[in-house]
Amino acid sequence: MIGSLTLDQLRVLVAIADTGSFSAAGRRLRRVQSAVSQAVANLEQVQGVVLFDRQGHRPQLTEVGRVLVDQARLVLASASRFEAVAASTRAGVEPQLAIAIDPLVPTAPLIDSLRALSQAFPDLPVHFSTEGLGGSLRRLRSDSAAMALCLLLPGVPEDIAAYPLLRTPMRAVAAPGHPLAALGRPATQGDLAPHVQLVLSDPADPGGPNYGVAGTRLWRFADLGRRMDFLLAGFGWCRMPEHLVATAIASGALIAIEIRDDPTPPEGLTIYAAHRRDRALGVAGRWLLDDLRRRLVH
Repeated sequence: MIGSLTLDQLRVLVAIADTGSFSAAGRRLRRVQSAVSQAVANLEQVQGVVLFDRQGHRPQLTEVGRVLVDQARLVLASASRFEAVAASTRAGVEPQLAIAIDPLVPTAPLIDSLRALSQAFPDLPVHFSTEGLGGSLRRLRSDSAAMALCLLLPGVPEDIAAYPLLRTPMRAVAAPGHPLAALGRPATQGDLAPHVQLVLSDPADPGGPNYGVAGTRLWRFADLGRRMDFLLAGFGWCRMPEHLVATAIASGALIAIEIRDDPTPPEGLTIYAAHRRDRALGVAGRWLLDDLRRRLVH
């Protein structure tokens, strides 16, 4: 009967399991042994189970008792998290922080900041999701994410507050057996147009804007990993973040393609930390933004 179950009863149960006896549990909880025994008896009566075999010198957990001790630990840990989140919220920290990240955003520079965030706010529930290209902006606007780490193409929208963090250089590449790899000169738009281009897109909005598209034969992908598989297999060409293809280019698994009048900035695409202008970041969100800028902006 859940209605009659109390956290105190579960604390008593766990204390006995940890210490090995009712008297030791009483000392840990600073209670007389009779109070500990009564709490266990009440718990057994209400739940209709026997938790301890009391025939020996020391009480031994029954089979159901061992299972329920494990469940009690889970309930107590959840209750502790409940109280911690409530305490943080009273101190002005948002009850949770949802972060959305675009697939072209390099992971490595963000790891240290996210680890530091977990240390500074250990009780903050953080929800982290990788979206298709453009998906992070969509999540900001739907209020399902408080912060996005993303590209903003062709520019920063008026309803979004954006803070540049770093640039990601892009390289046009194809497999060695692809016709573009053997071109021997900078590719023109006419050279690119007949070939399949492997493009990233938002699966929730596949008809959304396309950037850097050079033809009509488009194969769309939501994640970089699967696009990389098709790229290495020679199914098409695409622009990839340089840090992801440098090793493949060096080994000859991919060939870099030079594109005449390439609209992609040679210094790379700008990665932003962003939020809605009408949704100010909370304490933890501002802390993370400041930490990212301190580490990445030079």
